[in-house]
Amino acid sequence: MQRSFFLRHPSVLIFIGFLALFTLAVTLLADATGTGALSTSFVKTLGRTLCLCLVAIAMDVVWGYCGILSLGHFAFFGIGGYAIGMWLMYARTEEIVAASMAARPLPPTPQELTDAIGTQIFGVVGSSDFPAIWAFAHSLPLQLLAVVLVPGLLALVFGWLAFRSRVTGVYLSILTQAMTLALSLYLFQNDSGLRGNNGLSGLQNIPGAAELGQDVISIRFFWASALALGLGYVLFAWVTSGKMGSVIRAIRDDEARVRFLGYHVESYKLFVFTITAIVAGIAGAIYYPQAGIINPAEIAPIASIYLAVWVAIGGRGRLYGAVIGAAAVSLLSSWFTGGGAPPIDLGFYRILWTDWWLVLLGFAFVAVTLFFPKGIGGLFDLVMIRRPVEDRTGDYGPDAGAWRRDEGREEGEEDR
Repeated sequence: MQRSFFLRHPSVLIFIGFLALFTLAVTLLADATGTGALSTSFVKTLGRTLCLCLVAIAMDVVWGYCGILSLGHFAFFGIGGYAIGMWLMYARTEEIVAASMAARPLPPTPQELTDAIGTQIFGVVGSSDFPAIWAFAHSLPLQLLAVVLVPGLLALVFGWLAFRSRVTGVYLSILTQAMTLALSLYLFQNDSGLRGNNGLSGLQNIPGAAELGQDVISIRFFWASALALGLGYVLFAWVTSGKMGSVIRAIRDDEARVRFLGYHVESYKLFVFTITAIVAGIAGAIYYPQAGIINPAEIAPIASIYLAVWVAIGGRGRLYGAVIGAAAVSLLSSWFTGGGAPPIDLGFYRILWTDWWLVLLGFAFVAVTLFFPKGIGGLFDLVMIRRPVEDRTGDYGPDAGAWRRDEGREEGEEDR
C-alpha cells in the first residue's frame, strides 16, 4: 500500500511543524493576543516576511526546479497587491465620503457619491473619473478573483508566446525583465488609472474594521500570511515531487533530451510559470495591506532581481532554502535600513548602514555564488548522515557464485 504524501516527504511535515510553532510563538508575544513583547510594527514585519518567503518559493520552483530564470516574477506579486489595493482604497474612501456627506440636508445620490469618491482618489493626478479598470473595485469577491486571474492570464499569455517560440536561457530572462520594465513604466504614468507614481496608499485601513486596532489587524494578517505560506509550501512540494517533479527537473538539466523522449516540454514549463505567477499574486495581495502602500517602484525590474538573489543565497532547488534566503535577507534589510544596526565611526568616515546595506547584500551574493553555490540550505548537506550500504547477501545472478556478498559490499563501498 502506497504511503501518504506527507509520509513520503517528511521534510514537508517538519517545515509545517516549525511554521506552526513560530506562528504560535508570535501569537503569544504579540500585543493583541499575548504578552506584548513584540510590537505591532514588528508583527507586521514578520507577516510581510512570510509573504516574501512565499513568493521566493514560487521563484525557486520556476528557476531552481524548472530552470527558467524569470526576472519578472515580482511583477506578478505587485499585480496582486494592486488588485486588492483597489478595493481597499475604494471601500475605505467610500466610508469616509459617505460619513462626511451624511450631514447634508439631502442625502447624496449614488452618482454624487461616486463622483466624490473619484475626486478623493484621483484628485492627486488631476482627475475625478474612474478608469475602466476600476469597474469592479467596489466588489471584494471580484477583486479577489482578479488577484488570481490577472497574474495568471498575463503569465499564461507571455509564457505561451515565449515557450512556443522556444526562447530559453538568457534571452528568456531578458524578455521577462522587459515585460516587467514595460509594466512599471506604464504604471508610472498618471493616466494609467492607478495614480501614477503616487500609487495606492492607506491600505492598512481595512474597510468595516474601524473598531479594530492595528494590533489586532496585524496579527490577523500574520495568521493569513502563515497559512498562505504553509499551503503554498505543500502545493509546490507536491508539484516538484513524483513524475511531474522528475520531468520538471529533467527540463532544467537537459531540455532537448526530455523533448526527444516525447514529453511536451512547453506544457510543463507553461504550467510551472503560470501557477507560480498566481501564487506570487496571492502573496502580494496579503503583503501590501500590511505594508500600507504600493507604487510602481515595487514592480521595477530591480525587485525581481532581488528575488533571484534571495533564492540564490538561500539555496536554489530547495523549497526550504528559498524560505531561509528570503527570511534572512528581509529581516536583515529591516534591521539595517530601519536604524537597528548602529553606525560605525572610523574617524575619517562614518558608515551608515542605510547607505551600505545594498553593497553588503551584493558582497553576500558574490560570496555565496563563489564559495557556497548551494546556498545556506546547502549547509544541511554537511550535517546529513548518510545511510550505510545495506549488507546484501546471496548470489547476484542466475548462476551460483556469479557475484558474491563480499563483492557486493565492496562495490557498495566504492559507490559511497
